[in-house]
Amino acid sequence: MISLNRSSFLSNSGVNGSGVNAQRQRRQPPAFVKVIASRSNQDQKGRATSERSGSVLVDSTLKEMKDHTSSSPIVDPESAVSGGVKDVYGEDSATEDQLVTPWTVSVASGYSLLRDPHHNKGLAFAEKERDAHYLRGLLPPTVVSQDLQVKKMMHNIRQYQVPLQKYMAMMDLQEMNERLFYKLLIENVEELLPVVYTPTVGEACQKYGSIFRRPQGLFISLKEKGRILEVLKNWPERSIQVIVVTDGERILGLGDLGCQGMGIPVGKLSLYTALGGVRPSACLPVTIDVGTNNEKLLNDDFYIGLRQRRATGQEYAELLHEFMSAVKQIYGEKVLIQFEDFANHNAFDLLEKYGTTHLVFNDDIQGTASVVLAGLIAAQKLVGGTLADHKFLFLGAGEAGTGIAELIALEMSKQTGAPLEETRKNIWLVDSKGLIVSSRKESLQHFKKPWAHEHEPIKELVDAVKSIKPTVLIGTSGVGRTFTKEVVEAMAAINQKPIILSLSNPTSQSECTAEEAYAWSQGRAIFASGSPFPPVEYGGKVYVPGQV
Repeated sequence: MISLNRSSFLSNSGVNGSGVNAQRQRRQPPAFVKVIASRSNQDQKGRATSERSGSVLVDSTLKEMKDHTSSSPIVDPESAVSGGVKDVYGEDSATEDQLVTPWTVSVASGYSLLRDPHHNKGLAFAEKERDAHYLRGLLPPTVVSQDLQVKKMMHNIRQYQVPLQKYMAMMDLQEMNERLFYKLLIENVEELLPVVYTPTVGEACQKYGSIFRRPQGLFISLKEKGRILEVLKNWPERSIQVIVVTDGERILGLGDLGCQGMGIPVGKLSLYTALGGVRPSACLPVTIDVGTNNEKLLNDDFYIGLRQRRATGQEYAELLHEFMSAVKQIYGEKVLIQFEDFANHNAFDLLEKYGTTHLVFNDDIQGTASVVLAGLIAAQKLVGGTLADHKFLFLGAGEAGTGIAELIALEMSKQTGAPLEETRKNIWLVDSKGLIVSSRKESLQHFKKPWAHEHEPIKELVDAVKSIKPTVLIGTSGVGRTFTKEVVEAMAAINQKPIILSLSNPTSQSECTAEEAYAWSQGRAIFASGSPFPPVEYGGKVYVPGQV
């Protein structure tokens, strides 16, 4: 078997310093060669006569290529191995013995190169590149630098008044010219981050069926049960290092969006590249489609997922287990699997079940918690003291709320040396039934029980604020406008500088706006939100909200 690294054909200097033209002259047919092998001998037996004769051509072509590579290799041995490409860190060799079927050998050039988003540079192809890659006549004669392309694209995107239109323009660019997409995003991250992720991605997920054009990730549904390993092999990249996976049941604060939750893994992995430097080919967005309980989507003509109620219990568990086993088998032990926007009843169980066998983390439970803790530590510079000097009250006791609470308690325990059980007593949670107290312990879900402290039951948030007297109020409820004027005023009456974190996404689900937090606290609140809010002018001062 031969595995070729496509990028090796796209450098300015060509192959092994001799240029693509020389490579083409040595071997016909020209430039774009695509050879596809059948998956098994059994498959070949069922092919038509013409296809059987085609396999002879495949064999001869492969033999010619093998003969050629033995004397003058056309791939970099450090970048390619049998069955997959080594990652940039040289750590993952687990796929070396994995057969890849179906597989292709392709030399991208000419018209096909311009349709390949990974390597297309549009008008930025230089004169020598246009000759080397057979682009003459396929592009206008002007060579336009990537910097000028960025300027033009930003000008075009700013013409759109509707955020969803900006999102669609960015997704179109990602599908045509990946290099330009990431350069644009990196250089304009503050302006474009709310476009490619929250809050705009929430609306994009709600309307994903209507705006869907090309697949940007892998969809694995109940139809693929028993064949998930085969489905993973259909993804063109082999050296996957990061997988972001969702089942779409709890997308942001918008609820069950089923298959249309794909916008979240796609957007999150764009940030892995733009902000974390992970190469795009190492990232794989995945949506597990087990149905949806969203009646509106089930009756939507444009819905792209399974039209059935959500699978639960053993059927759900078996599909997830097959997926987890398959990704480890094909991508190796070190592939990172990030669980994203799973509902509470599955999120904690999946993290516990696979935490000891796979490299996994849940962004809602652990990722959000780490960022919020960092924000709280930074806030100490404004209010003084340490975390142990504060009392925390949460509205919302799901994945995010309990995950943040646990990390805060762990950090306080680390700083003070106090037992974890003691530091938890500084943290109170309110769910849909009111303050979580010990008298409710028997009816609580297991992840809420550590937060059931001795106190009389309280139903309303404002009453909990007045009774608990927290210095920090954190919203993870997914319900908008729940930090009312009375709640914020109560926080301001207790604290000179109340810390108010309104974390639910998108902005429509935020517990309060930045403007409300500053106005109702007379400009004294230290405010941060999950999705970005613009600067607020109050009392002659301009306040720039933080984002956690």
